[in-house]
Amino acid sequence: SSLKSFQRLFIAWYIAYLKMFYNLTEARPGRAKRHTPELERKTKEMQSFFGLEVTGQLNPQTIKVMKIPRCGVPDVENYHFYPGKPKWRNRTITYRIAKYTPDLSPEEVERSFHMAFKIWSDAAPLKLVKIDKGEADILIDFASRTHGDFFPFDGPRGVLAHAFEPGEDIGGDTHFDEDEIWTMGYNLFTVAAHEFGHALGLSHSRDPTALMYPTYKYYNSGAYTLPRDDVLGIQALYGTKNAGRPEVLTVPTKCDPTLSFDAVAGFGNEIAFFKNRSFEMYFFFTTRQHIQKKLCTGAGVSPKYWILEQATMKSYARSIYDFGFPTTVKQIDAAVYVKETGKTFFFTGDLYYRYDERLNKMDSGYPRSIQNDWPGIGSKVDAAFELAGETHFIHFKKMPLANGKNIHTLQSLCLGFKHRTLEQ
Repeated sequence: SSLKSFQRLFIAWYIAYLKMFYNLTEARPGRAKRHTPELERKTKEMQSFFGLEVTGQLNPQTIKVMKIPRCGVPDVENYHFYPGKPKWRNRTITYRIAKYTPDLSPEEVERSFHMAFKIWSDAAPLKLVKIDKGEADILIDFASRTHGDFFPFDGPRGVLAHAFEPGEDIGGDTHFDEDEIWTMGYNLFTVAAHEFGHALGLSHSRDPTALMYPTYKYYNSGAYTLPRDDVLGIQALYGTKNAGRPEVLTVPTKCDPTLSFDAVAGFGNEIAFFKNRSFEMYFFFTTRQHIQKKLCTGAGVSPKYWILEQATMKSYARSIYDFGFPTTVKQIDAAVYVKETGKTFFFTGDLYYRYDERLNKMDSGYPRSIQNDWPGIGSKVDAAFELAGETHFIHFKKMPLANGKNIHTLQSLCLGFKHRTLEQ
């Protein structure tokens, strides 16, 4: 019947999507029921990437995301912007347009590509040079369906374009689907800017505000500014615009009244400072005698201040979505790593998440309620730390005084549910 034919086509499309973008293996359209566990696992992986409710079931929200036109590069980590990953050795990179689309004039195509490359070269010490003949690092082409790279296009909508990571031969080459309408349909600058990010070495981002997010969104080339997540990514590969090497963030001035973080957590010999949707990692090498208590007199800060002396530090910055948080999470209130279990607990609002450091992924079944799972703590955690085998949770409360000012009460509770209240 027509209904059964539609169901078979739908299942085939569903499996093809997970094969292309999430490395689904072994599942075949005619044997879908035999591979339900694998399909469910890959569906969960896809839902987690896009910040959807992780059910493993093909619900309407999941189908809606799968239908959005997108880039053809997989979402699973095949390459990423961390040290040792593919990037161009030279800072001057050439590109050549092998074939133009008839939808636009050659001048419009060249202008779109120039602007798309420029947003990356404005953020990193790169020079992108167009050549008209000879061998280029990045070869750009418009093609339909099967076009010689074992990754055929699928016709209108669906996959708009794809690009290959830096390297020899096909490395860096970028292909656009000629079956798309590159005038009234899809903006060439928008798609090209994303694909050129891949050609320079970046993978997809989980941050929905990032240019390297997999699904299509229109951007105006004249008013577009590269988001912070993408800036951090390209600079991790090629360095800052001025320095020509990976950005090393300096240790902030200890009494700067404008300095603030949402959360701080220690992971072995690393310290993570969380701010909004980003976090910065500092590596430190020190001993206990190098940790001393000092007083700070700057306005708006606590009278007690801890510093690390004679510590060698370097840092890098990443998006919190790399941990697998859904897009509804905008900041981290507190985080604590429990060495004995290898788990990191993240607190945001009245919920908490648990991350497995050994498996490098968020545990299933989260988020959960703080108040339900940690009786006595309350519904909000402002800070957390582990000390002498006990985990301490801190919550700040503002208590208004008669003179209109506030007194801050610090409540600290350890895992043994010992309570003590301090006033500062």
